[in-house]
Formats: sequence, C-alpha cells, structure tokens
Amino acid sequence: MEYLLLAICLVSGFILLIKGADFFVDGASSVAKMLRVPPLIIGMTIVAMGTSLPECAVSVTASISNSNGLAIGNAIGSNIFNLMVVCGFCVLFVPLEIEKGTLLKEFPFSVVIALLLLVFGLVGESVNRIEGVILLTLFVLFLLYMIFSAKKQAKTMIVAEDEEKPLPVWKAILCIVFGAAAIMVGGDLVVDSATRIASLLHMTDTLIGLTVVACGTSLPELVTSVVAARKKQLDMALGNVIGSNIFNILFVLGIAVTISPLAFTTENAIDIAILCGMSALVWLFTFKKKKLVRWQGVVMLLLYVAYLAYIIARVYA
Repeated sequence: MEYLLLAICLVSGFILLIKGADFFVDGASSVAKMLRVPPLIIGMTIVAMGTSLPECAVSVTASISNSNGLAIGNAIGSNIFNLMVVCGFCVLFVPLEIEKGTLLKEFPFSVVIALLLLVFGLVGESVNRIEGVILLTLFVLFLLYMIFSAKKQAKTMIVAEDEEKPLPVWKAILCIVFGAAAIMVGGDLVVDSATRIASLLHMTDTLIGLTVVACGTSLPELVTSVVAARKKQLDMALGNVIGSNIFNILFVLGIAVTISPLAFTTENAIDIAILCGMSALVWLFTFKKKKLVRWQGVVMLLLYVAYLAYIIARVYA
C-alpha cells in the first residue's frame, strides 16, 4: 500500500513538473519579447533560478541538518545531470546552437567556479563560511553582468514582424508564478517520494544524494529545457542549463556553506573533476560548429549512464 501511495505521488509530481514547465516557458519567453531581452539571458537568470529552487531547498535543508554529503552531492550531481542528461536529451529532439559569446564567457565561467570550489575543498578539506561568502559575492557579480548584458542587447535586438505576439503582461506574470509554483511542488513530490522508495529499497544516504535526489531536483531543468527546445526556444533551453549550473555552485552551495561549513571528501573532489572533464568534452563538441547534434547527445547520455554505474560501484565497493 505504501509503495502505491508513493507511486501516485511520483506520477503527480511529474505531471506538475511538465505542466508547470510549459506555463513557465511561455511566460518567460513573453517577458523576453516584451523587454527585448534575448531568451538566452532570460534562461540564465529567471528560468535558471526558478528551476533550481528544488536544489536550493534540498541543499540548505541538508546543511542545516549537517548532512554535508547530501548538500554537496546534490549540487554537483545536479550539475552533471544538467550538462549531460538535460542537454543530451534536448539534442535528441532538435540540435542546440550555441552562441560564440556563450562558448567564450558563460560556459567557461561555469567550469572556472567548479574548479574554484575544488580548490576551496582541497585546501582545508572543507568549504568554510568565508569561502561561502566569496561564492555568494561572485553570484551577485554574475547577476549584475547579466543585467548589463540584457540592457546592452535590448538596444540592438530587432523584433521580426511575423514573430508571434507575446502574452499580455498580467498573463505572462501569472504563467511564470503558477509555473514556478507547480515546478516547486512537483519537484518536492518527486524527490520526497523517490527518496522514500530508495530508502525502502535500502539504498545508502550517499547513493541517494548523488542519484535519486540529484536527478530528482534536476527534473525541473530537464522538463523546462525539453519544453523550451520543442517550442523552438533553443537559447532558453541552453541558458537554463548553464545558468542553473552557475546558480547551483555560487548561490545554492554559497548559502549552504554560509549556514554551516561543509566537509570535503575525496569523492567530492573526484565528482567535481568529472564535472569539469565532461564540461570540457561538451565544449569541444560545440567549439567548431557552435552546436550540439543528435549523435553527441547520445554520447553524453551514455557517459552519464557510465557515471551512474561508477558511483554505484564506488558506494558498494
């Protein structure tokens, strides 16, 4: 009976995630059109922060309860999932074109901050409050840079005459608010029910953090990016992934560490190194033709399956 109730919660969570993402993308893309802000920037800010709310809630809660492994594992695991599964799955539907500026600025920045987190952890075998404040400061600077870029590009952005008209302001705001709320509730339902099922199956806390919770909290990014890709909002799909990864390290972990310093293990260092290696591979995939195509998406998904196999073997070794 308990499994049945958990399965119902799991399915309900998926439904809320899908419908919430649909409304959220429609509202966000309308805002982008009204303000003449490129969808990429909307994806890196409003959409990325909205879809990363589950990671934030889980990591902060884990930090307060001194579940260090869950807090770091959730953030890093989510970033790997975002990069390899979200991007890889989107590419199966439609090729993702990547702007030169993104390849030279935002994408490398997401790798640099991951390396910075690695250095913080290796130096003192923990990430302390001062380093948490540094991460939060970098997040504020990143937001200011995004706002500056939005204002600069809005002046030169040309709206096509045959472009679909945006939703009215009140409807766009309602879509964003309702979509974000549905994403949050749906994400909570999926994570809570999946975690409970995993516990009933006697999975360890570390394995739950790196797999069930990390994947579960990244479902909003997956659903939102796939919906955006299918609606031809390709920049928003990619911006959501890059923005979420930056948000997870600078804001989510920054807040968690500021609340309670987090111990740093060898496994954490390995996972961050894997994240950086996978990022480098995706960057190489896109460097020449400025886009990701289907076969590359398949490779990315297979690499994530291999990573899952590795962490399962690592936990039970």
